[in-house]
Amino acid sequence: MTGIPVQMDHAQLDNGAEPLAPEVPKRRKGSPKKQKLLFLRNGKSFTGLAILGFFAILAVIGPWIAPYDPSAMSSDILQPPSGAHWLGTTHVGQDVFSQILVGTRGVMIVGFIAGIGATLLSILVGVSAGFLGGVSDELLSSLSNIFLVIPALPLIIIVAGQLPDAGGLTVALILAATSWAWGARILRAQTLSLRRRDFVEAARANGESTWRIVWFETLPNLTAIMASSFVGTVTFAILMQTTLAFIGVTSISDWNWGTILFWAEQQQALSRGAWWWFVPAGLCIAMLGMALTLINFGIDEFVNPRLRSTGASPRALRKRRISPRIGFTAVVREGAPASSGGSATTTSRPDGATRPGASPASTGATSSGTGTSAPITGGPGTPRPGTSHDDRDNDGTTTRKESVR
Repeated sequence: MTGIPVQMDHAQLDNGAEPLAPEVPKRRKGSPKKQKLLFLRNGKSFTGLAILGFFAILAVIGPWIAPYDPSAMSSDILQPPSGAHWLGTTHVGQDVFSQILVGTRGVMIVGFIAGIGATLLSILVGVSAGFLGGVSDELLSSLSNIFLVIPALPLIIIVAGQLPDAGGLTVALILAATSWAWGARILRAQTLSLRRRDFVEAARANGESTWRIVWFETLPNLTAIMASSFVGTVTFAILMQTTLAFIGVTSISDWNWGTILFWAEQQQALSRGAWWWFVPAGLCIAMLGMALTLINFGIDEFVNPRLRSTGASPRALRKRRISPRIGFTAVVREGAPASSGGSATTTSRPDGATRPGASPASTGATSSGTGTSAPITGGPGTPRPGTSHDDRDNDGTTTRKESVR
């Protein structure tokens, strides 16, 4: 019984009852439904997915709900936004709102085709190089290094010059062929760290085939990296496609947001004061880029346990007396018992660790079951009941006392 504080009533002592063991606080666990929806509960992820879903819906139904033909001319020349034309008109009377709706599909198609193609190539090359090793690793790594130094923009300009009718599909394929090397290098490095883990060795000892180990043991542990690489490639492809359309490299007959900016720049919309011609397209590009960036941040916070607590609601963090700062990572440990007489607080350190500290109200609290007051202390240096310890007086002298069992 030494070292374990128990509480007993005097009546129980008279009856000879056995002392009761203290209750161990149970760790609270979230429901399975909440655990599955943890990624969607993140504010950044939810906001990014909502904006991305909005643009995806516009890409599907945009040409159907467009009020006008985006290439049709009319007598309403350079008209500001009105009830007839929600986003105004161009120098030849074309409806800008219809151009935005129709151009969304081209931007989304190029971005996702390039992202899917580059991600598949990076998985095929990176995981194979890291898992196989030897000569295969050397050859695949050399191939990745070659594609790392190939510039995508000059290559697209050359291909577009040779193919005057080069559209969004051609741009997407070129971007996919030149954007996979970075992801392949990252996946190779992570695969090298996973190939000798215990669960992979156990699968190999059970006689599992190499490709089954790759598909069912290695790839699930690389899901977060692959998702982040996909989101980054989609962002790069969308910005590259709008840039190429803005400078007039790709076909100017295919409507997308870059084409709208191209015609606005050619007809000097800024000097004419026609802000409605270029501002909506620029806002759409910025909003889509922000959505993909928020999704990327949400993936990082979902995968990294140190960032998971900082992705919670600021109101929930304030209730726990946690104030994340730049350079500090707040880490919340669920189920930690609070000290009696005051609430436990959690502080963050530059290395990401936390330490629980007692509030000022906890000192001098009265322990239950006794009639005396004693300060509640804790930490590695706190002696257990039944052991001897040294107490230092105010005058600097040290007296040795024996604690009562």
